[in-house]
Amino acid sequence: MKKTLLLVGSALLVGACDQAPTPAKSPPGVTSAVQSADSARTSALSAYRAMWDGFAVAGTTSDSGSQLLEQHAVGAALDKLKRSLQSDREKGLVSKGKPVLDPKVSAADSADLPQQIMITDCGDSTNWLKYRKDNGMLADDVPGGRRLIKAAVEKQADGTWKVSDYGVHEVGSC
Repeated sequence: MKKTLLLVGSALLVGACDQAPTPAKSPPGVTSAVQSADSARTSALSAYRAMWDGFAVAGTTSDSGSQLLEQHAVGAALDKLKRSLQSDREKGLVSKGKPVLDPKVSAADSADLPQQIMITDCGDSTNWLKYRKDNGMLADDVPGGRRLIKAAVEKQADGTWKVSDYGVHEVGSC
């Protein structure tokens, strides 16, 4: 009888050791809210980067009607991009190169399910300058450099994220 109890006890002990401990579970909704907030931040940063990439491409021909602009910008941001390109076209200027970006999320309107995210960047325009379209020469002798950029990115009704406004400060502001 002692042998039977010992064997049964040993079998239970071995069986218990074979089982992996059950991980602690988060309360319902917490994991998905964190994932949603992380996803929103990632999407907002992607939209911000894509807006500047599209603007750089449109700038090579100063095309204020480029569809790339509307894919990632709305409202005041879209208006600013279009006005800048239209002004360059009227002056006979095009852009070459592209900005180097280092955006960070600086604020969100909600910790769980943000609808608006603020981005702060120190964009570098050193290799993204304006040139005269007629002769390919630099438009001026003003060098590019690091500039503080603040932007608002908002979730749209269709679920996409787009830059709704931005402000670019002078060279050396960051």
